[in-house]
Amino acid sequence: MRIVLVDDERMVRTALRAILSSEPDLEVVGEAGSGAEAVPIVRELRPDVVLMDVRMPEVDGIRATERILGTVPDPPRVIVVTTFENDSYVYDALRAGASGFLLKRARAEELVQAVRVVARSDSLLFPAAVRALAAEHAAARGPDREAMARALRERLSEREAVVLRLMTDGLSNSEIAARMAVGPATVKTHVGAVLTKLGVRDRTQAVIAAYESGFVTPG
Repeated sequence: MRIVLVDDERMVRTALRAILSSEPDLEVVGEAGSGAEAVPIVRELRPDVVLMDVRMPEVDGIRATERILGTVPDPPRVIVVTTFENDSYVYDALRAGASGFLLKRARAEELVQAVRVVARSDSLLFPAAVRALAAEHAAARGPDREAMARALRERLSEREAVVLRLMTDGLSNSEIAARMAVGPATVKTHVGAVLTKLGVRDRTQAVIAAYESGFVTPG
């Protein structure tokens, strides 16, 4: 898996590179010292995953994520890296299209696992933390949640609605298959249909849409 690092602190990039480059299946192919630098580097190098600092001067990780996902063909997965998990910046980055987030104090094995999980895209990265963020911030983003929830339910088949609820619980495709007593290929088809009908790119945005619409409620 090819990775690009984006952080305005060189020491942070050096530490991330050392951890990731020690893994045989991971390769750091480039670095950017700012959000503005990130877009052309990602466009040129076409990585699978970008590790993006969420707070940077001038162009922050939120705007850089939007630009990458909006302008790069077949864009990479983005993991935002942050100091504080309960942060509106992190939630905004997820809404902008980031596939997950990682704390700067994360252990080396957590960093490596996060990259692999996001690259596979068949499960949610740190589901409890994503749900907690969505539960705290989502209500303020959906002013007419009853109508939104009704519209979302009308778009989904009964099976797709079940799959979406299980996705918000953080279950992987194999876990959903076991829960529903169907094959993994069937679950993959349902997940794809859910993402298409919600107009989102991956599971993280599907979870946010489920909470913001009121389809799933905290508690």
